[in-house]
Amino acid sequence: PRISYHDPATEPQPHQHDRNVGKSSLLLRFADNSFSGSYITTIGVDFKIRTVDIDGERVKLQIWDTAGQERFRTITSTYYRNTHGVIIVYDVTNPESFVNVKRWLNEISQNCDSVCKILVGNKNDDPARKQVDTQDAVRFGESMGVRVFETSAKENINVEEMFMAFTHMVLRAKKQSQNRAEREREREKDTVNINAQRDRDRRKRGKKCC
Repeated sequence: PRISYHDPATEPQPHQHDRNVGKSSLLLRFADNSFSGSYITTIGVDFKIRTVDIDGERVKLQIWDTAGQERFRTITSTYYRNTHGVIIVYDVTNPESFVNVKRWLNEISQNCDSVCKILVGNKNDDPARKQVDTQDAVRFGESMGVRVFETSAKENINVEEMFMAFTHMVLRAKKQSQNRAEREREREKDTVNINAQRDRDRRKRGKKCC
């Protein structure tokens, strides 16, 4: 599956501290099990690949890290296409980044007909600095129909669990979509056969009359 994820705090904001929610750090932690203490700036688009085992099957994940800045919007919007899932990351120590989440959800809905989405509150490793309450985030997620996870790329808290749970969600949705498409093809096949039989019956009747 191809998974994209966005940093709602990288859009131009009144304050510099709205940046750096840690989505690139989450990707680095999941793909390479490493962490960089310095700020990682995503220029346009970056991606990593990791193969995981899901119920005895090997699944190759393509995880695209797309920047949120306005100057990269034309580039990053193209990566909505053929995407099976989108992870929206906010910073639990920065309430302004959480406010921007709704705008990202609306944009994703406009660009993707049916795609799995989750919210991830990163930097959840210091209760004294936490400003986005877990229950508030969960209630908001329920109202938008998306599941919420809290992680820490720095301390490697819930990162593996979040990505694996989301991969299961994406695969289930993908299989359901494939099953629906297969049923639709079967219905179309039946319709074609019925019409073809009617045409043959008409031709037979026409020959008898002449």
